[in-house]
Amino acid sequence: MKLQISVLLAGIILAGSNSFGQPNYNNNKFKQLKEELATPNVYRTASGAPGPNYYQQQADYVMKIELDDANQKVTGSETVTYTNNSPDVLSYIWLQLDQNVRKKGSDRELTSTETIEDLSSAWALNRRLNQMEFEGGFNLTKVTDASGKAIEHHVVGTMMRIDLPKPMSKGEKFSFKVEWWYNINDRMKIGGRSGYEYFKEEDNYLYTIAQFYPRMCVYNDVEGWQNKQFLGAGEFTLPFGNYEVEITVPADHIVAATGELQNASKVLTAEQRERWAKAKESDEPVFIVTEEEARKAEKSKSKSTKTWSFKAENVRDFAFASSRKFMWDAQRVVQKTKTVMAMSYYPKEGNPLWDKYSTRVVAQTLKTYSKHTFDYPYPVAISVHANYIGMEYPMICFNGGRPNADGTYSERTKYGMHSVIIHEVGHNYFPMIINSDERQWTWMDEGLNTFLQYLTEQEWQRDYPSSRGPAHLIVDYMKGDKSNISPIMTNSESIYQFGNNAYGKPATALNILRETILGRELFDFAFKTYAQRWMFKHPTPADFFRTMEDASGVDLDWFWRGWFYTNDNVDIALSGVQWYQINTRNPEIEKEFKKEVDQMENKNISQIRNKSDIKETTNEKFPELDDKYNTQDPYEVTKEDVESYEDFMASLSDADKALLDKGYNFYQLDFENKGGLVMPIILRFTFEDKTQEVVRIPAEIWRKNDKEISKVFMFEKKVDMVELDPFLETADCDVNDNFWPRKNIPSKFDIFENKRGYRRY
Repeated sequence: MKLQISVLLAGIILAGSNSFGQPNYNNNKFKQLKEELATPNVYRTASGAPGPNYYQQQADYVMKIELDDANQKVTGSETVTYTNNSPDVLSYIWLQLDQNVRKKGSDRELTSTETIEDLSSAWALNRRLNQMEFEGGFNLTKVTDASGKAIEHHVVGTMMRIDLPKPMSKGEKFSFKVEWWYNINDRMKIGGRSGYEYFKEEDNYLYTIAQFYPRMCVYNDVEGWQNKQFLGAGEFTLPFGNYEVEITVPADHIVAATGELQNASKVLTAEQRERWAKAKESDEPVFIVTEEEARKAEKSKSKSTKTWSFKAENVRDFAFASSRKFMWDAQRVVQKTKTVMAMSYYPKEGNPLWDKYSTRVVAQTLKTYSKHTFDYPYPVAISVHANYIGMEYPMICFNGGRPNADGTYSERTKYGMHSVIIHEVGHNYFPMIINSDERQWTWMDEGLNTFLQYLTEQEWQRDYPSSRGPAHLIVDYMKGDKSNISPIMTNSESIYQFGNNAYGKPATALNILRETILGRELFDFAFKTYAQRWMFKHPTPADFFRTMEDASGVDLDWFWRGWFYTNDNVDIALSGVQWYQINTRNPEIEKEFKKEVDQMENKNISQIRNKSDIKETTNEKFPELDDKYNTQDPYEVTKEDVESYEDFMASLSDADKALLDKGYNFYQLDFENKGGLVMPIILRFTFEDKTQEVVRIPAEIWRKNDKEISKVFMFEKKVDMVELDPFLETADCDVNDNFWPRKNIPSKFDIFENKRGYRRY
């Protein structure tokens, strides 16, 4: 029902807000992130850029690795040259021993929790028993300085401290040697980011090897040494350096690795080298090792070995894959600054999916990611097929997605394979190049990478069934039990729901920033600025937050605070709509309006029942009891009414008269913030003539009251319907209260019990 404004414009507040319920400063959702972010300094500026004294350490490796295919063991030796570029004097250095997470009695084993129900399937119980029986962890056989003299060292769980013979000052280098071996884990039985898969039919192995050597920790201006124990969830923080690696494997194996192959003439046939040359000029995949060659190799095992030599410059890590089952294809990806080789390695079990899609998906990933960050700087990008896994390293990643034994596959398998390849190849940008601290902040690589994964999926195929990115896909998580939801800014090892927290929610937040808060052009400029500022460097969350604000020119502290520092959710209700028109004072119009309103008024229940229950009232029986003096029709226009109206019109200016002639409709909309997370208000008005208008209101409308607000809208046409968040872009967790008039949203409930399943990590 419409109401009238009795005074021409007095009392109309177009940007209304109530003082009731105003938050105090400490709880204000628009409070700046002063206390949460580190104070800017000469290393990291207030704008989010590296400061004039920014530094980072360097670790260079020369390694010899031997893969024992008979016993599934890796043996290695390394010479590490560590350069201290910091202003600090270092008396010791720290290395990561990630394989020690599999040692019996490790912190991960001791601190993991489970119930009997968790072990209630044969698969889960066997996995647990296999983990207990496996003899994992590094076996260090020698730790010496460059001359071979033993040096003091101490193993602390998954870390090792080397005490330096003398302290290192700024600019000094220290070289040392480590020799080791360890047993390779069976990924299919006990899980793991790396390991082997055994193919019983032909008694062959496919190795995906990573975290296989003692690796230097990061030392920086933020935390000093990042030597937080590896418990399995928080991944890796590593300095950049140059690698020279020799990998000795059975002579019939094909090896894929970080870096560029240095001795192709010794490990590839002349025909394979010709194919490689052809692939360098091709925009479509070309086989270097064919399926026929791979099938032939897997039927007989060579007793001799070959050594593959690789070099990689300015990388933070090194990984490799090896198998006699591999076929190998490649194509070029032409960029403005350099041409990159996209490549895939996979066994016959991967086809027909892998030969059709893998390398093309790698190429698309490089194109989309580079558009939003920088040209891919490395010479190769490799996708290796490894069942039930997705894991990333510089220039190489291990990806699942296997067809059925008969070569058929579902859409779920196909899209799952595409998505994991995009995601893992994308990790070359985050964190392999934009080298954030994964051990501390998983979202800085997983979340940003998942956001770009979504953009890549949509460029790969229109309406690709992406599982993360758009706002509505995160709703079920954000409206869940808050006791099981941690803020994004939570350490990697303490996150409750890893995938939703570190991947889905930050990716959604960035997509909302791009589509709703900043707009695509402004967001893309700011995001690319961050990527280019911090490529080959170590950014922190503050560097990201500050750069996005600095480059966009938009204060986003409220957004970071709500989305990253709390577990609030978005639930904004359109709690009320009132329709007003200006009182024209014209008696012919206003008395007709009063008559219409009076007729619309509902009768109360007593009036309704009395009409039938009371057969005759006293004044109906005796009409003479009614007074006769009040005979005027209350809706009649009198002479006095006309004179009063004429006096009123004479007092108005021409502008006031024009305003009355417009016949504006005023709508007061009341909003309630039920979820706690402030967000922009997006409204779509549908008018009587079926035309529409979209109004976008910045989140700052909540700045003086983050619980309840009102706003008045003025239209020449009458409104038929109002919709809040009509394009599902704010992750509103309850859209049932987003409509006026109210609209029922259909849904279904499931009466059948879902069977519990187990995922293979």
